[in-house]
Amino acid sequence: MSKQLETPITFIIFKRPHTTAKVFELIRQVKPKKLFVIADGPRHDREGEAEKCAATREIIEQVDWNCEVIKNYSEVNLGCAKRVSSGLDWVFSNVEETIILEDDCIPNITFFQFCEELLEKYRYDNRITSIAAQNAQLGQKRTDYSYYFSSYSHCWGWASWRRAWQHYDLQIKLWQEIKESNILNNILFDSKAVSYWESVFDSIYDNPTGITWDYQWTFACWMQGGLNIIPNVNLVKNVGLGADSTNFNSSQDYSFINLPTETMEFPLQHPPYIVRNLQADKFIQNTVYGATRLDIFKQKLKKMLQDKKLIMHS
Repeated sequence: MSKQLETPITFIIFKRPHTTAKVFELIRQVKPKKLFVIADGPRHDREGEAEKCAATREIIEQVDWNCEVIKNYSEVNLGCAKRVSSGLDWVFSNVEETIILEDDCIPNITFFQFCEELLEKYRYDNRITSIAAQNAQLGQKRTDYSYYFSSYSHCWGWASWRRAWQHYDLQIKLWQEIKESNILNNILFDSKAVSYWESVFDSIYDNPTGITWDYQWTFACWMQGGLNIIPNVNLVKNVGLGADSTNFNSSQDYSFINLPTETMEFPLQHPPYIVRNLQADKFIQNTVYGATRLDIFKQKLKKMLQDKKLIMHS
């Protein structure tokens, strides 16, 4: 971008200074006028984690452009679900819209202009709930325009508005009513997809402050009948695989994680309609939200509940 980014950036960090520094360098290139930073505190039973958290936060002190840096640092560990959701509640209480990056998501530099233009274009259009960086179509082009619309909200680099986030509910209190009314059948395209998401939302409803926050965001988008903007090229790469990864490790084969980034071309070519791309969504359901990931989610949830029981009985 040839000018300073007007849109506020929200940067979510924790304990990975190496990946945080990489994302920070991209943020530095666009020089946002306002930078919100959300950080969780260390887990005291993890050796060396306090030092890693401190080293990660130190990177934020390297801001060397005209920028208002606003920090929301927790000194205790809230966990991913509570920390991200409460942090975004805080951000959207301060601004109407923002671009959001986590500490392991490295976007193509054109992602920022892509978001800034579309945040403005769809600012007052309640049909649109978010703008994503990730395209997980494995190289398949779904449109001749710069982007298409999806029911799925990808959160490896994204942007949204207060008007959409205000519907977020970590506890997904509506779930029982939605389940009893079979409303997922009106959103999803087959019984297998419905079963998958019923299992996910059942697990979250039973333990909403567990290991994730983004499934609740998907739920919020669906409850608004919202559509999400997906770029026609992939604009982000996740570099968080490895020992410090919370949800993935390097032994897992997720082809949609390691996709290279491409450059978005400008001026943007806007589609003359706002209609969900069902073919692309079917591919995402089968590729990203496969049974393997659900099994991992259930295993993590089961282990966490077992750990809670041990603590309660100790």
